[in-house]
Formats: sequence, C-alpha cells, structure tokens
Amino acid sequence: MGDHAGDTTAGARLRAFRHSPFFPATVLLLILACAAGLFAGSYTYAMANPTPHRIPIAVTGVPPSEATHDRFVQGMEHALHAELRLRHYATYAAARDAVAEQRVYAVLRSRPGSAGLDVSGASGATVAQLLAETAPRVGQAIGTPVAVRDINPMQSGDPRGLALFYISLAAVIVGFVGAIQLGVHARELEPGERIAFTAGYALLGGFTIAAVVDWGLGALHLPFVESWLILALTMFTSGMVFTAFNTLVGRWAILPTWGVMVLLGNPSSGGAVSWPLLPSLLGSVGRWLPPGASVNAQHTAVYFRGHQHAFPFVVLAVWAGVSAVVFWSWRHRHPGGREKQQAAVPGA
Repeated sequence: MGDHAGDTTAGARLRAFRHSPFFPATVLLLILACAAGLFAGSYTYAMANPTPHRIPIAVTGVPPSEATHDRFVQGMEHALHAELRLRHYATYAAARDAVAEQRVYAVLRSRPGSAGLDVSGASGATVAQLLAETAPRVGQAIGTPVAVRDINPMQSGDPRGLALFYISLAAVIVGFVGAIQLGVHARELEPGERIAFTAGYALLGGFTIAAVVDWGLGALHLPFVESWLILALTMFTSGMVFTAFNTLVGRWAILPTWGVMVLLGNPSSGGAVSWPLLPSLLGSVGRWLPPGASVNAQHTAVYFRGHQHAFPFVVLAVWAGVSAVVFWSWRHRHPGGREKQQAAVPGA
C-alpha cells in the first residue's frame, strides 16, 4: 500500500514537472550542452588539420623524361599523402582555361631540364600554399628545379580567402535568425506575407553585407550586383529553411536548421578550408548544401568572372523552393497567422 502511494506520488511529480516551465528549460539545457560540443567538434574536425586527399592538376608541355615526370608526381603524392589527379592538356592556354573553370587547382608545366608549377591562390588558398611549399622540396630531391608562381592570387585585402567565407556565413546565420525574429515579433503574418518579408530582409541584408565589405572596409572588390544577389538568395534560402522546419517540428525548428546550416553546412562549404583538404565526406557533401553553394557562387563571381556556373544557384534555388513548398503546403501547422493569434487571445 505504501509502495503504491509512493509510486503515485512520484508519477504525479513527474507529470507536474513535464507540464511546468522547468521541463522545456531542462531539455534546452541538455540540448545546448550537446550543441556546444558538436559545434566545436564539427569545426575542429573539418578545419583544425586540413589534409589533402585528391587534388586535380593540369599537365602541359613535354617532360624531360617519363621517369623524371613520374618521380616528381610520386614525390609530390608521397610528400602530400594525397593523390594528384593529372589531366593532360595539349596547350598551356587550355590548361589555364581549366583553372578558370575550376576543374583543376594548378598547372604543371614540364620542359627539358626543369618544371614549373603554376598554382592558383584564388582556386583555394590553402591548396595553393600547400603545393607551393611542397613542389620545390620534391624537385630538389629528384634533381629537377621547380619554379612556382601564383597565376591567380587572392585580393590583397583577403590574402587567405576568408572574407568570402565570412560574408556567406553572415548571410546564412542572419537569414535564419531573421526568420526566427519574424516568428517572435511578427507572428500574425500570413504565409504569403511571411515569404515576402523574408525576401525583403534578404535583399536589404545582402546589400548591407556587400556594401560594408566592399565600400566600407575595402576588404574585397566585389562585382557588386552579382555578389549582392548571391548574398540575398543565400539569406532568403536560410530563412525559408528555418520556416519550413518551424512548420514541421514547431518550436524545436532551430535544431535541424542549426544542424544543416551551421554544424554541417559551414565547415563543409570550402570557404575556410578548400574542398580537396576537407575530410572526404564533407568535401563531397558541402557543395550540395546552401553554405557551400553560396561560397562557390561568390568565389566564382569574384575571382573567375565570366566563368560562373549554374550549379550553386540551382542548389540554393532548390533548397529555397522546396522549403517554400513545404511551408505553403503545411501552412496550417505553422504557429503564425492572424487567425491563430486571434484565437489564442481570450475573448477574441
């Protein structure tokens, strides 16, 4: 009898706890603790010790001998602990075009008695630095002088290429934070109005980011309209991703949004560490996520003008479009809207 009464009391206390404000606060406490560890872990795993895996390199010219050529390539692979994926081009102009199209990260120019390695800092600063440091040592070891030059350097205000990563990061984070704030301070917005205001703050926010970095700080010389629109599309996509998750999972929408956009998307974006130096899975997944697509499009717009690809824009558009369709199709589940807010007011 006493045990039964004790069980009843414990059950009543548990039910009271679950209906009190302490339950969600406790859950949030645990989630934040896990999120802090995952956040630190994801960035450390991706960026703390970048290691090459496969690096595409163009080859042009006539090597002094196949044996020397093979020894240099093998020496580079041994020193880098990576595979050099050699792509042969008949002319140097064709190899340079492959660099501009971002199919390769450097050009190996072979000629009798010596070799030249043309790296492209704009293709990936971390990759270019690694190749530039390694090639002369390998050439010295095999007795073949190797001259290294950077044929497409980074802008002087952004020598390590991090500014593009930072502006894309700002667009991603402000994008979903803006959607969160619309949900808090403008809950009465109807679905169409919510999408319109998300597009509105994305356009203004993208303009502000580009203006501050280019006109204000002079850190980057941007193709202003193109960079602005890329940032605006990134911010809109990020906001719509949160809105879709908010429709599907309610108040816990920040968890999947943070996971996709920050824990996975930003470390794998190729902005801080080039894709060939990321762990294989992140390097493959990154370009399919909004942060990676944004960095990719921005990077091409700034450093490879005239060679822009449709792929990153398609990625951003698909994420934004699917999120908008999810939100619109299940808009009755979204916590916002005038009718829901009026119904929640006593006596309305």
